[in-house]
Amino acid sequence: MAQPSASLRDIVAFADHLLSPARFRDWDGAQNGLQFESRGPIRKIGAAVDGTLAVARMAIEAQCDLLVVHHGLFWGKSTPWTGRRADLIRCLVEADLAVYSQHLPLDAHPRLGNAAGLAKALGFRRWSPFFAHHDEHIGVQVRPTKPLLRTELAARLTTALGTPPRLLPGGPEWCHRIGICTGGAGAELQKAASEGVDTFITGEGPHWTFALAEEAGINTFYGGHYATETFGVRALSEALSRKFGIPWTFLDHPTGL
Repeated sequence: MAQPSASLRDIVAFADHLLSPARFRDWDGAQNGLQFESRGPIRKIGAAVDGTLAVARMAIEAQCDLLVVHHGLFWGKSTPWTGRRADLIRCLVEADLAVYSQHLPLDAHPRLGNAAGLAKALGFRRWSPFFAHHDEHIGVQVRPTKPLLRTELAARLTTALGTPPRLLPGGPEWCHRIGICTGGAGAELQKAASEGVDTFITGEGPHWTFALAEEAGINTFYGGHYATETFGVRALSEALSRKFGIPWTFLDHPTGL
């Protein structure tokens, strides 16, 4: 029996339709969508947070034909494909490994996104848009049916992320409105506070945000940039697997950050 496969063109069209990347103004240099085009059919999908050489090698070892990532191959200004970057492009070419990346669109999706996935992992079932970025919301806000103790939320985060979060205890002991924006949104916790939440969950932030959390009167949990952004690529890859009948696997390459 032939192994199930799908065309790269069909997969990309379906994923682009799901995530609508054209709606988003992403960071300078970020490219959402297909980033490296392969020639052959797609028989297995690998999901990962970062599109790096180490992760590409993991995908090849796992016999993947398509790598779906959150942080793709392009950031900031273009640089020469030399050294390790040349090794990466050779790796992709020789293995015929396609790369598909979605950054802010995969943060924002109300069902498949990182923030929605983390909210679900924390035991919540309903959420609303949160954290506007150029007219698009890239996070979610939760109002628990009953106020949640800050210590209980920390325990849930530990279970969901696999590691204890760091807490900046600037807000109340009981959490009434919880905002989630994954990744590196800590520097914008004042923005989170301005949207009415008393507790903010993100991945990381700079040192000075401790004092800012106190001044803004908001609890802030840093769960790790990597750990908070594993949800979107998993959910997207699972959706692609269901649609096209091909297997997928998560390629875990944690940074600890």
